[in-house]
Amino acid sequence: MSAPHVNLTWKDDFEFSASRGQFVTAIDGNERAGPSPVSMLIESVAACAAIDVVHVLRKGRQELEGLQISVWSDRVESSPRRLTGLRFEFRVAGPVAEKKARRAIDLSFEKLCSVYHSLRPDIDLSWDLVMQTGGQAT
Repeated sequence: MSAPHVNLTWKDDFEFSASRGQFVTAIDGNERAGPSPVSMLIESVAACAAIDVVHVLRKGRQELEGLQISVWSDRVESSPRRLTGLRFEFRVAGPVAEKKARRAIDLSFEKLCSVYHSLRPDIDLSWDLVMQTGGQAT
């Protein structure tokens, strides 16, 4: 297996710091110091779809001037409070053919968006545990 891509460090309460390369992201289960993990997941699906849509429209020689996506989510009330639904509203600005915009969005969710497709239940998951003495995990 490759070297860790993301390193997560507990800060306080439900606050964590995730680092990968030169980037650091605040994560907070209470959404005070940063977005919650589920919020980040929703943001990641939206960003992935946005990247796909921009790429497909540019490839199709469409003159995209703006793109904004709003996302609404539904979650189960009991633990593990998983997501049960996502609804996206894409707002496209510029002289873009509606048919091409719709096709770009369809392609993202049908074939291209790796984040959305990573939500599948057949993802192989493995984990390991390293116990350290002395209080601080390094």
